Amino acid sequence: MDTPEKKYYKISDASELLGVPATTLRFWEKEFGNLRPKRNAKGTRFYSQADMERLQMIRYLVKDRGLHIEAAKREIRTNPAGTEKRARAVARLRDIRAKLVGMLDALNSRR
Repeated sequence: MDTPEKKYYKISDASELLGVPATTLRFWEKEFGNLRPKRNAKGTRFYSQADMERLQMIRYLVKDRGLHIEAAKREIRTNPAGTEKRARAVARLRDIRAKLVGMLDALNSRR
């Protein structure tokens, strides 16, 4: 996830960065106990950098690997370090691919 370092992300920002709807993020909050964003008096969610990393890991398991919620929970419980490492690698590769596609598009537009 190639993002500027912020202290907190609103749900709309997190949704855009992760490529999932805000409703999905709210659902994941209910399902995964270790995901608890801070809220202000109005109830606006603010995800910390640690929350974003957890969301990235959940997204990797559910969206990229296609695991069901229960299987994703089990994977996080049994191998959190390995899962996090793989999720980060996939995110970096996704960012690299996006940059390469952008460069290719720029080259093609010059022709």
